[in-house]
Amino acid sequence: MTGRPQNDLLRQLNHQDFELLAPHLQPVEVETSHILHHAGDGMAAVHFPCGPTLVSFAVPVEDDREVESLLVGREGAVGIASGRTPSLAYSRIVVKLGGTLFRLPLRAFEQAQQRSATLQESFSRYADCQFAQLLQTAACNAAHSIEQRAAKWIISAQERVGGAEIPLTHEQLAGMLGVSRSYASRVIQMFKARRILATRRGAILILDAAALEARACSCNDWVKKHFDEVLGAAIAGG
Repeated sequence: MTGRPQNDLLRQLNHQDFELLAPHLQPVEVETSHILHHAGDGMAAVHFPCGPTLVSFAVPVEDDREVESLLVGREGAVGIASGRTPSLAYSRIVVKLGGTLFRLPLRAFEQAQQRSATLQESFSRYADCQFAQLLQTAACNAAHSIEQRAAKWIISAQERVGGAEIPLTHEQLAGMLGVSRSYASRVIQMFKARRILATRRGAILILDAAALEARACSCNDWVKKHFDEVLGAAIAGG
């Protein structure tokens, strides 16, 4: 492998630790809506999203609906929090925005951690951050309005993708919020009426980032603060 993948978690590793993983990292191109794991599947690999690729964890609830519990982009990985032994996926893990993932077999990941205490510490810290993100999402879903949560998710996606245009449909946003598509569309229309957002086919365009930020809850900020404190600004996902 020449250079490092466009994944902040891999890029912040020291040279020796990255070299333990490099021979086992396999690039995989995935399309939007590709399912990495169904709930109950065995997880035999860690996946590192690169560039604008986004992966989400969708937890089933009543009425055949799902609620987005976690969004992972280039700042992190999928499968780290499962620990040092093969585990079962609790949620459906789906590619929200297609692109490149680097796949690392769980066995190779475990062996590398056994050889390096600093590598083990780095991923343990990330697992702590991911758990904090889950806790914050649970609190957000209970405490904040649909409008606040929609603004938060759009900002979160934009920070990972970069640029003002986000390839996010009304249906995908509805999945993030755990509401019907019609409800998500009403929220988008409200933002459009205030000239905060515009829509294009299969995408949302941010017209007024400051106004969108003002309508979002502060959950993203709390998560970023924890990432900064635990991992350092280099992999804060900004």
